[in-house]
Amino acid sequence: MKRCLASCCLLVALACSGPASAGGDAAAGQSKSTVCISCHGAGGNAPISPEYPKLAGQHDDYLQNALRDYQKGARKDPVMSAQAANLTPQDILDLAAYFSSQAGNLTVKY
Repeated sequence: MKRCLASCCLLVALACSGPASAGGDAAAGQSKSTVCISCHGAGGNAPISPEYPKLAGQHDDYLQNALRDYQKGARKDPVMSAQAANLTPQDILDLAAYFSSQAGNLTVKY
């Protein structure tokens, strides 16, 4: 019983470690993000137009999935599809790590 409980605690601890083990490098993501700031603004927190989303503070896995969906065509946007087309899996991890680590001011307006 004690061994089972210890195993369960270990599994829960590993499951909760999440983004730290995702493999993205925020510093590398920052250097790769220069093209992103032309639309999403510095740090991904100041889009040049309301139709561009804020990236700063978004969840790491959300950003990864969005970029992969643009690559696969599951999300449709000519600019983003073209930008995502040449990203490597590591580029996606790095960009997601960078933007998710930025302090975002995501607000909902009602």
